[in-house]
Amino acid sequence: MSEKAFLGSYTVTVTPFTENGEAVDFPAFKKFLDWQLEAGVPGVIILGTTGEFLAIGEAEREEIVETAVKHIAGRAPVLVGATDAHTPTAVRYSRQAAELGADGLMIAPPYYYTPTHDEIFRHYQAIAEAVSLPIMLYNNPFTTNVDMPASLVGRLTRAFETVRYIKEASMDVARVYDIVEETEGVMNVFAGERIVESYLLGAVGYVNPYGNYLPYATSRIWDFLVQGRIDSAKAIERLVNKLDHIIAEGHPTYGHQCYSKALAAAVGMPVGDVRPPLTTFAELGEEGERRREKIVKIIAEIDALMEKLDSKAA
Repeated sequence: MSEKAFLGSYTVTVTPFTENGEAVDFPAFKKFLDWQLEAGVPGVIILGTTGEFLAIGEAEREEIVETAVKHIAGRAPVLVGATDAHTPTAVRYSRQAAELGADGLMIAPPYYYTPTHDEIFRHYQAIAEAVSLPIMLYNNPFTTNVDMPASLVGRLTRAFETVRYIKEASMDVARVYDIVEETEGVMNVFAGERIVESYLLGAVGYVNPYGNYLPYATSRIWDFLVQGRIDSAKAIERLVNKLDHIIAEGHPTYGHQCYSKALAAAVGMPVGDVRPPLTTFAELGEEGERRREKIVKIIAEIDALMEKLDSKAA
């Protein structure tokens, strides 16, 4: 396995639904994936938090993975979220993804139970022994109630050769540096937030929820960083942070599903709304409309900025 096969800004995708969330909208999903690739996104991650993996049925999961892999057809890596608190189920999801042709997995530790480090280790051990796909650990203590410190990440990295990636979303940007140091650079860190700062501390990529409605600009951030155009990347990130604050103030924690879908529609890529128990955009009423209008204006600012930045690169 190539140790740095996955690099850059990977969109963690929404899952499109038909009206009232009754079914997965597969035609919309295929169109959405094409749009991502046309925008230059180097890879996608399906069935993550933004993809509402907890609201997806067993049969739907299989069809979503199969559709994504077949439709992208090798044009970019497809990583599959295989998170479940029940270890045998996480193993089964991982095997299914491997059999359907996925390029990698993104897996959070068992949630709700607040497992010990040994329990987390055994969870990933069962997965690593069942499949040969690259595994991206997903450290997000705000949704799992589990924080994997650098020492545990190092232990997993040393134990399993397929554990070579981590989405680090603890909100402690220094953790990026700690993980790189603890693993002597073997672990490839993907930022979960604070894109520029994470890159400067050693991250090699970014798991990107904003790609659902800003795929071009937010994938170019990483291109600019690699090219040494730090100020250009900061200029984009500054505007992205501005819109993120609007989302967070209006619908904390899970706003990226609700607003991501509303904003995808606003830029011409309708993908339906969220499933219960999440608050739908329609249920936000006038407040949601006002916030979306503010964000759409910022998206226009970002588009104008990209024209200037691209002209400099020409």
